[in-house]
Amino acid sequence: MTRRGDKPSRASRSAYSTWTVLTCAVLVAALVIGAGQSLWPLQPHLAQTLTDDPPFRVVDLPGRGKGLVATRDIQQGELLIRERPILRIPQQIDTSPTAYLEQILSGLSDEDRRRFYDLSFVHLSPDLHDDPLQVALAIVQTNAVSAGPAHIGVFPTMARLNHACAGAFNSVYSWREGEGVLVVHALKGIGKGQASLDPCANELLTTYTDSKRKRDDRRNYLSSQYAFNCTCAVCSLPEPASRASDRCLEAMTHLYSKFASWGAGAIDAGAIDGREAVDVARAIWKLGDEEGYWSERGRLAGDVVWVAAAHSDIGALREWARVAVEWYGYELGEDSEQVKEMEEVMLRPEKHRAWATRTEMTVGGT
Repeated sequence: MTRRGDKPSRASRSAYSTWTVLTCAVLVAALVIGAGQSLWPLQPHLAQTLTDDPPFRVVDLPGRGKGLVATRDIQQGELLIRERPILRIPQQIDTSPTAYLEQILSGLSDEDRRRFYDLSFVHLSPDLHDDPLQVALAIVQTNAVSAGPAHIGVFPTMARLNHACAGAFNSVYSWREGEGVLVVHALKGIGKGQASLDPCANELLTTYTDSKRKRDDRRNYLSSQYAFNCTCAVCSLPEPASRASDRCLEAMTHLYSKFASWGAGAIDAGAIDGREAVDVARAIWKLGDEEGYWSERGRLAGDVVWVAAAHSDIGALREWARVAVEWYGYELGEDSEQVKEMEEVMLRPEKHRAWATRTEMTVGGT
């Protein structure tokens, strides 16, 4: 019933005692079996994809397992998936993970159980493939993503999103705690394409790790940790173009670190000031344009809003807040909490938590 494609495992540790998953913030989070934690009440959810007419279909991709491909042109920022978890599991439990899963799976409908066991898995010894609970644990390891600060979840539709690196992915997923759903939005416009010529040309792709690394580092990491040989558009670039991409991504990573140094400005004499921080943000933006790496722009603009507020620059705050509203809208949805927060900040700058916490300064707009 399981199908193994070349998508990355989102959790690749031993299936016997520990499971590890990637968070929506594209950080690695460990799920360990810890002592001293009481067993959380079971909360099985019927998985439900809440978009009435999804603009994609699940297909078999040659040599790549299953994936999602667009059935019509998709607009940037469009909601693609709104899905409740088929399983939602605490990050720490004090019982056997297989026993815990057995209890949860017993509460699923036959259809939901079939959808769960139809998902791919990796890093399970062949002699255990006939053990449904070991397979279930491997499926969780391979497909679970963050579903809140203390939980992970399995989402059968979202799990069909294959991985791509850097500027090659076109979709972003995020968890909404208040609604109990995971949403996926189109980071970029996705054309329907001509599937008869290239069945992967119109594929919906996301990223399950920080892919702002050099190609060799990305591939080595994905191969060793997740049994995955990445052949996305960025990893498949010719050597000269790949080296240029590597330099661009490395420069972005360096600039993000430099931007973060503003936060230590009150205690570190070598930290950049507000004006320099905005210059760095502009440089990151320019490199993102060159590389086609558009992710994290809402958060970057939101961070610049913080800088502008700290230095009491209302003009800059409002300019960057408008940018944050736009890009948070693309990545997280126009109805997201982050968009609402930025809209509120534009109306009442002085109410920002960072307002006037640094020396007054004109830091500069977009």
